[in-house]
Amino acid sequence: MTADYPSPMHAATTHLLYLHGFRSSPHSMKAQKVAARVQAEHPGVTWWCPQLPPSPAEAMALVMRDTAHWPRETMAVVGSSLGGFYARWVSLQTGCPAVLLNPAPFPARDLSACIGEQTAWHDPGERFFFQPGFVDELKRQQTDIERLSAGQPTHPEGLFAIISKGDEVLDWREMQAFCAGGTVRLMEGSDHAISDFDDHIDELFGFLGL
Repeated sequence: MTADYPSPMHAATTHLLYLHGFRSSPHSMKAQKVAARVQAEHPGVTWWCPQLPPSPAEAMALVMRDTAHWPRETMAVVGSSLGGFYARWVSLQTGCPAVLLNPAPFPARDLSACIGEQTAWHDPGERFFFQPGFVDELKRQQTDIERLSAGQPTHPEGLFAIISKGDEVLDWREMQAFCAGGTVRLMEGSDHAISDFDDHIDELFGFLGL
């Protein structure tokens, strides 16, 4: 489904999780902008943007453990790139709404070329090793998404995606298919980072009921 404006949630978000992408961090531009707006305009909202470990299994274990006490009916998740893939997984596991920003639809396939030592995007001095086993963990998460998606049809009010046709990293057609059933904002240009994020942040917060 393609729409000019996202369908708002039925209840305002009280707990908001943000998941960054591969090699990224809570210091990413989009994470910082969302955090600043939450803190300035919605100080009562619980905000969490963790530094995710390289292991996909460890990353999701961390997220599920530390949000276990969050109210499922009023929590939401936002994710960018690989974080968008994770956000879809979290949404299907918990039933909470999700906002996906240029989500990675097939990270196991794409990141198999990244096995080895990597540098953090926001701190090149920080290094980590992306292990072959991490690809297998992503494959298992992909299977989870496919299985849960088959049993839980996606509705426009449960998923909002911002997708850039100008994304230089991911194929917008694959991203659009990954978000099938949700409300999709498909942009003709922009880029993987969504450098014009300021033009879309109002819609994101509108979807969150904030």
